Amino acid sequence: MGDRWSLLVIGALAERARRFNELQQLVPGIAPNILARRLRDLEAAGLIVATPYQDRPVRMSYQLSAAGAELAGVLAQHAAWGGTRPRLGTSSQAGDGGALRHLACGTPLETRWWCPTCDRIADPADTGDLHEV
Repeated sequence: MGDRWSLLVIGALAERARRFNELQQLVPGIAPNILARRLRDLEAAGLIVATPYQDRPVRMSYQLSAAGAELAGVLAQHAAWGGTRPRLGTSSQAGDGGALRHLACGTPLETRWWCPTCDRIADPADTGDLHEV
């Protein structure tokens, strides 16, 4: 994940499956050999799935795996959070321009920790690693 371009490739696949040329257009500046390598590495890491859509020559379509979709969600939350923070060197807030919104009413969504066992939102004071207790 620390490789340059990997997170941009994940982001480009967040909406739907894409073909190689689509990815190259969505990640401007990436060389074809680097894109091919990142796709192989992300597939080996279990973050994307490559599916052939043509046999001769073999051409692939790429989509996020379940783990990749989870990571894309985290990246979206990170981007939304970043949209609410002031930029370095400024004192003004950026607003909520990057926040995900509820389509029904337009309200920016909030991220919450949910405990499926207790069926309730977890208070931040009640969270942590059990080994620390």
